[in-house]
Amino acid sequence: MRAEALTPCTARTPSEAQTTKIHDRHLTNLREHSKGQAADKLLVGEKWQGTEDGYVFATGRGNPIHPDSVGWLMTKTIRAYNAPKEGPRPAEQLPHARVHDLRHIHATTLLLAGVPVHVVAARLAHADPAITLRVYAHVIRSAEVAAADVFARVMNEAA
Repeated sequence: MRAEALTPCTARTPSEAQTTKIHDRHLTNLREHSKGQAADKLLVGEKWQGTEDGYVFATGRGNPIHPDSVGWLMTKTIRAYNAPKEGPRPAEQLPHARVHDLRHIHATTLLLAGVPVHVVAARLAHADPAITLRVYAHVIRSAEVAAADVFARVMNEAA
């Protein structure tokens, strides 16, 4: 499996523009979504109000949707999962989460999987890995315990 890169169409400053690697499966999902948006553009014709590059989260006419709409959709999706209209409720319900929490989940997952801090910092667009170290110190401490266990196991096997 390989990852491809997408570059955001806008950044607050030129130095903030970055390329982020994503998995082929996610890239395929984004391309399919983009095809749907192209169909929307054809459907509304002259009424299209989007930009040439477009937005991932857009109305049927191409306008960017309000960020709160994405948050509401996430809340609605979690509620639907936790209390399905049909069938049993899940054994473990999902907690309330904000869209920004996905960023923390992403970083925490990578750090716990052993991805180096400087790589996680780059994905988060932290100017300095020290920022990542401060924000995720609790995750790194738990990984240190796991590292100590691995070292002890290797030493026991060598003895």
